[in-house]
Amino acid sequence: MQFGVSLFQSVLERLAAESAEDEAESPVSYRIRGLNTGFVVAADGISATNQAQLQDAYLSLLPDAQDVAARAASVAPVMPAYLGRLSLEEISADLNLSERDTAAVLAEKRRAFARLNHPDRVAPAYADNANTRMKIANLLIDEALRRQG
Repeated sequence: MQFGVSLFQSVLERLAAESAEDEAESPVSYRIRGLNTGFVVAADGISATNQAQLQDAYLSLLPDAQDVAARAASVAPVMPAYLGRLSLEEISADLNLSERDTAAVLAEKRRAFARLNHPDRVAPAYADNANTRMKIANLLIDEALRRQG
């Protein structure tokens, strides 16, 4: 230990000197350690014809855009049965509201109902039904909250 220098400072100086020695000894490498390039195919031995054949073989595995569009059009979403229940009584039964429900219970029922019925969570064709159900449910829950307080 040197006089007039703290123990901490002397340790820092020794570590800096050791790291400077390590940097001077190790050659500069621009490769990422641990990354093996064995997954890359060497393109030197492949002719342009073979490259085109490889590319065609790869692209043949992908579905055509027309096939994807035709399959999507042929599979129409099915409307869940509960989205057809639009009357006040049916939605009230779905919410299962009671006089004993606290504000916290009503808030949880609102969230649970929204998870199933929110217009953003159903197919666009049925968003109007979901929107109607959400409006009625919010009206019923807000009314129950007003009766409590």
